[in-house]
Amino acid sequence: MTYDITAIRSQFPALAAGTAHFDGPGGTQTPQPVIRAVADAMSRPLSNRGQIAPGERHADAIVTGARRAMADLLGADPAGIVFGRSATQLTYDFSRTLAKTWRPGDEVVVTRLDHDANIRPWVQAAEQAGATVRRADFDPATGELTADDIRAVLSERTRLVAVTAASNLIGTRPAVAEIARLAHEAGALCHVDGVHHAAHTLVDLDGLGADFFVCSAYKFLGPHHGVLAARPELLETLRPDKLLPSTDAVPERFELGTLPYEFLAGTTAAVDFLAGLDPSAAGTRRERLAAAFTALEGHEDTLRTQIDKGLSALDGITIHSRAADRTPTLLLTFEDRSTTDAYAFLAERGVHAPSGSFYALEASRHLGLGDTGGLRIGLAPYNNAEDVDRLLAGLTEFLTG
Repeated sequence: MTYDITAIRSQFPALAAGTAHFDGPGGTQTPQPVIRAVADAMSRPLSNRGQIAPGERHADAIVTGARRAMADLLGADPAGIVFGRSATQLTYDFSRTLAKTWRPGDEVVVTRLDHDANIRPWVQAAEQAGATVRRADFDPATGELTADDIRAVLSERTRLVAVTAASNLIGTRPAVAEIARLAHEAGALCHVDGVHHAAHTLVDLDGLGADFFVCSAYKFLGPHHGVLAARPELLETLRPDKLLPSTDAVPERFELGTLPYEFLAGTTAAVDFLAGLDPSAAGTRRERLAAAFTALEGHEDTLRTQIDKGLSALDGITIHSRAADRTPTLLLTFEDRSTTDAYAFLAERGVHAPSGSFYALEASRHLGLGDTGGLRIGLAPYNNAEDVDRLLAGLTEFLTG
């Protein structure tokens, strides 16, 4: 198919402001169908879930629809979809729940490649349980985190391996399926941070081998909230802290308080929008999503090649995104120039490419960038070649001016 970027961009009201957005890894802009879905949910009768009053039925239909949509996006069972305020909150909740079963001498594996939301909750839960934390390093020269790096810190005492499916800082995609297999062979569970990954690649929960997979709807064109996917039968074995009168049914036993119904309606609309990126695709929503992500990956690869070619013509740039398999996300630093200055310089010219470590603090330090990090360039479905031209022109002016 032809990726109709003009038609896609026309659905994003925020683009009318004229900014070229390369901040997708931090959160995407919102298409009109998602905005309409949120407004529609709030414009109709809306109450706590039930089956008697219209507002109750409306709320229940929204939740049920959102679970089905996210199950299609992640290749999961709708009964294993848990909603929360954020991926960070869900990870904290599940770390506390799982840690109830840990004992002194047990071990938890985290990686230096990860966002801190997939490190600190496990570190703190392990400390409270008396368990030991072991860290897997990645190669700062290549950005690669391999299965062997995980194997080196596994033991018969390992209870959980927490790993990213894609680094939000440098884009590296580790071999999660192989890592999950090693974790399971050691008798451990595998918790996967898919927040950055799910925005660029169609997820297959079983294919990844993840026991838990978290992502955030606002990273793939939806509203601000988090999603966790797991096998329902695994969720049945876990006993989270909850209110006495709240349901014990799965997955609701993990959802504390009333869900943000309007945001869940927006999430369903976001999944449907993604499924429509290839208008020629037919079949189930899952099948249309597969075709859409193939088209999206092709589009983003073309733009990343354009960026790579443009950066190669500039002097004084170090690119820290070097892994063989990575998302269209690049981290840059400059010789004798501040990335914070570059961020501000580009912003004055209507190009948003932020600077920082973006909560991937251990990764930034392991790369030798301290807490400062670098300038991050991240693509989203609405970026086009003109955006890239503006980015490269701004960087050229910054470096040569």
